[in-house]
Amino acid sequence: MVQWKNEWKKLALIVGAFLACFYLPVGKARFDRAILESLHLVKWYAQEHVLLCLIPAFFIAGAIAVFVSQASVMKYLGAKANKVLAYGVASVSGTILAVCSCTVLPLFAGIYRMGAGLGPATAFLYSGPAINVLAIALTARVLGVKLGIARAVGAIVFSVVIGLMMHLIFRKEEEQKAAAQMAMPDAEVKRPLWQNAIYFFTMVAILVFANWGKPMHDTGLWHAIYSAKWVVTSLFSVALAVILVVWFEMKWWKMLLAGLPAVILALLFPKAPMIPFAAGVIGLSTITSTNKNEAGEWFSSSWGFAKQILPLLFGGVIVAGLLLGSPESTDGGLIPAGWVGKLVGGNSLWANLFASVVGAFMYFATLTEVPILQGLISNGMGQGPALALLLAGPALSLPNMLVIRSVMGTKKTVVFVLLVVVMATISGLLFGAFA
Repeated sequence: MVQWKNEWKKLALIVGAFLACFYLPVGKARFDRAILESLHLVKWYAQEHVLLCLIPAFFIAGAIAVFVSQASVMKYLGAKANKVLAYGVASVSGTILAVCSCTVLPLFAGIYRMGAGLGPATAFLYSGPAINVLAIALTARVLGVKLGIARAVGAIVFSVVIGLMMHLIFRKEEEQKAAAQMAMPDAEVKRPLWQNAIYFFTMVAILVFANWGKPMHDTGLWHAIYSAKWVVTSLFSVALAVILVVWFEMKWWKMLLAGLPAVILALLFPKAPMIPFAAGVIGLSTITSTNKNEAGEWFSSSWGFAKQILPLLFGGVIVAGLLLGSPESTDGGLIPAGWVGKLVGGNSLWANLFASVVGAFMYFATLTEVPILQGLISNGMGQGPALALLLAGPALSLPNMLVIRSVMGTKKTVVFVLLVVVMATISGLLFGAFA
């Protein structure tokens, strides 16, 4: 009987796939345009985010898993850690990490698997992309000071409240985790904390400066940093190489051979910095993957995160592009952009809820939400729905949800997404009423 049930399920899947192919609306202008938008989004995502954002994030996540002791993670972010310290660190992490909803995923997976409590881990997951100093400053400059301040305050409060709510909803599991952690012995420390801190700071600096976005004006501090971003990134890359040789016992001649192609390519292609950056990544991957010590474990852990996360991300990006279009799209995907503009006017409950849901499923790269919102506001979007989208959008996306589910399960993912959507909706309503 059970065997026949399985066979019927397979038959239903085959029939469903056949009907989907049979009635595929190829040739319809909206469908064909949505397919192209999906491919545009995948191409844009690959060009703008995989090499500069995700790969450094994978290396950082791998380093967390190998070089940070589980005891250290549990001490500061574990289920029994000091709540003020744990949520304080998690809630302001986005001020340092200028990452998007997908780039934060390897980092979240790393600390969660190392024993971080569900509350602090989800607070970090939300705050990483949401509390971005550059994005908040750009929001205030382009969309108004009120909206910028509301976004900053809302994001910090959100991260703490969402983390606490996740902890309370799943407190039984957290109590079991805390009990198990209490019985675990402290791991041996191979090097001083300050050395690990400098090592991680160097990698985070490479991630941040390599992705430093171009500001709207050609003057000021942000533009000065942008102009020198690749020089600064190169200096931190050299510092990382020295750290790996001196503190992690990598062979100096291997490091030199790995870095030499990047230096040569930087001189040959000064206006194409991604080429030497890619060469540097390949070089680092080569020497760490062939190492049998800690560096080999580092690469193996980083590769494990990449295998788990990348397929889900690209699958989610394809679907998101098909439904909502790419960032450069003027007409959306299968869902027309005009519908979104019409449905988020005013400050009704529906407008705020719709903005929150669309923001939660749509993919926003770091800083791209501001020009998109500028266009929506000029087409009649209310201030409340604008804040709702700002609070739900950068922290969530369909690709992001697929990966979160693989890390902490369906139930926790659904609760996390619902908390973000509900809180963004309420915040939009309150802000729209007083703005």
